[in-house]
Amino acid sequence: MPVSISQKLNIQNQQVNQVLDLLKADATIPFIARYRKEVTGGLDEVQIATIRDMHEQIVALEERKESIVKSLKEQGFYTSDLQEELDKIEDKTSLEDFYLPYKPKRKTKGSVAKEKGLEALAKMMMSQQHSDIDGASHRFVKDNVKTVDEALQGARDIIAEWINENLFVRKRLRQLFWHKGEFSSKVITAKEEEAHRFQMYFDHKESLARVPAHRILAMMRGENEGFLRIKTEAAQAEALEMMEQILVKKHSTTSYHIKIAIKDAYKRLLNPSLQTEIKKELKEKADEKSIGIFAKNLKELLLAPPLKGKRVLAIDPGFRTGCKVVCLSENGDLKNNETIYPHPPQREHKQAMHKISSLADAYRIEVIAIGNGTAGKETEAFIRRIHFKKETKAIMVNESGASVYSASAVAREEFPEYDVTVRGAVSIGRRLIDPLSELVKIDPKSIGVGQYQHDVDQKELSKSLDEVVMSCVNAVGVDLNTAGKQLLTYVSGLGPGLAENIIEYRKANGDFINRQQLLKVKRLGEKAYQQAAGFLRINNGKNPLDRTSVHPESYLVVQKMAKDLNVKIESLIGDTQKIASIDLEKYITKTIGLPTLKDIKRELLKPGQDPRAEFEEWDFDPNINRLDDLHQGMKLKGIITNITAFGAFVDVGVHQDGLVHKSNMAQEFVKDPNDVVHIGQKVWVKVLDVDIPRKRIQFSMKM
Repeated sequence: MPVSISQKLNIQNQQVNQVLDLLKADATIPFIARYRKEVTGGLDEVQIATIRDMHEQIVALEERKESIVKSLKEQGFYTSDLQEELDKIEDKTSLEDFYLPYKPKRKTKGSVAKEKGLEALAKMMMSQQHSDIDGASHRFVKDNVKTVDEALQGARDIIAEWINENLFVRKRLRQLFWHKGEFSSKVITAKEEEAHRFQMYFDHKESLARVPAHRILAMMRGENEGFLRIKTEAAQAEALEMMEQILVKKHSTTSYHIKIAIKDAYKRLLNPSLQTEIKKELKEKADEKSIGIFAKNLKELLLAPPLKGKRVLAIDPGFRTGCKVVCLSENGDLKNNETIYPHPPQREHKQAMHKISSLADAYRIEVIAIGNGTAGKETEAFIRRIHFKKETKAIMVNESGASVYSASAVAREEFPEYDVTVRGAVSIGRRLIDPLSELVKIDPKSIGVGQYQHDVDQKELSKSLDEVVMSCVNAVGVDLNTAGKQLLTYVSGLGPGLAENIIEYRKANGDFINRQQLLKVKRLGEKAYQQAAGFLRINNGKNPLDRTSVHPESYLVVQKMAKDLNVKIESLIGDTQKIASIDLEKYITKTIGLPTLKDIKRELLKPGQDPRAEFEEWDFDPNINRLDDLHQGMKLKGIITNITAFGAFVDVGVHQDGLVHKSNMAQEFVKDPNDVVHIGQKVWVKVLDVDIPRKRIQFSMKM
């Protein structure tokens, strides 16, 4: 089984076997990629996940083969020759084609004809060698067969089913569909008025081979909601001609009957079957593409640069209900909360300015975070008019999903004494301090970086997004003494139960002073410790290696390095000269090779280094606040908020993101917008068009 995976991925069979063994032993993908490089030959997380997924597909195929063999044996069809054919099949479509003739069927036209004794006539007809088939059919007019026409029709019904089960015919028709077929949609006339959202698909048709994922999902949504009818079909004339070339002999005496059976097989059996199959395959491919885009966008968002070591005043803006203000420590702890009313209808400018200024002084505020939702731009303009005693930056923060968090059980558990408005403001501020720690508290589907996320397979979407979150959390590392339950849940080897137990242990015993203490946590055994320890940091612990990503299983090697250099470990960490002098070859063992030793060396140079980029400030144009402030040709600063298959959405500070279609991203052709931009990227855009009634903006990055 693994041989086929290694061939497809162009890696060694041994690497595949080692990965599968580790996964079988419940090792996580982040752990395998980081701490088992010698075992896997340095495979990364993507390669390991691909091996796992391909293995699962192979296992599912084998299980299906077993069920088919069981069915063949029960029906008395099983032979060694059939088993040999089965063994050669490598994909589920070919497998179902193989099984089709043997699949138990409900009563069909062909089965009824067989019961009437017409199979022999069908064989004579199909051989296309009988000189007088009409004459021969008279012999079959008896019992339940009343006329010659009935006999001939019955024979054709049987032949139609044989054609439907013909592997070569099905394969060639599939090729025709995929190469020349069309994907089309039409509005259901009676619902035309209600279906205005799908107007562009009222009479839409395009090549099956080129239809993009977002249009597939859009049209399928229209069908699911009862507004559209969609089809996947090839030209019937071409399909019938191709089938005749395969099935009709040049000088056949029964070609007339075969052609009738071909037409019946195509219209009644093959076309509906292939339409269903291809629609399913289109949906699966569209899901895969869209989930991939969502996963990439989420990763960019989770790994957004944090604003470290700053005291933050965060504002959740509002008009009538006021702006909720909270003051947070460098670690995001809530210190104070107030409400100000600088906007209509109250317009309490002076009181609000005095309050913000006083809070900034009292809590030594360095940065002000402002949610980018309703009243966000107006609140930013108000803050910029305040004269602070020391330099204080105002930064707009994407608040997508903050309201979901503020009403969640997680938020209620964190802040039981505060209402949703305070929780929302805290979330906005914490997103600036540490986006990853805050965003893991929100269902990834609520963050707003997906494409048709409600239309794709929800199980596959959740699986993919959970893996992205786990990958990001473990790539950054987690402070064992400050992390909340949600962040700890995603640490390799833990999960919600052990995360909660860690919190309980911390409450009862105080901060962890070393990683080894984890083994005292309820139900956290050696296996979970092995998987999790390297990703958990203790910044002020007794062992300086506990604040690095060096795994405890490698501590002895580092101790030997320090001893050989005649220094203590704490002196070795960060000492460029001494670390450079280490001859890694001396420390190779049976379990630790050069890949791990190189990682250790890098970690000693920069212990616990955050892989995320440095925070970069970005200001929108203060004069642009609403859609009607925009005009064609205007050039503006913006930030990428979402990426889809057809382009990227940009926030320029007018409470409505605009689209940069991929054709307007660069001078050269852009196939995939992800090749050009990423979530959170700062860009300059030019306004191409503003449609105020429909709230649509079109931008270009071709400057």
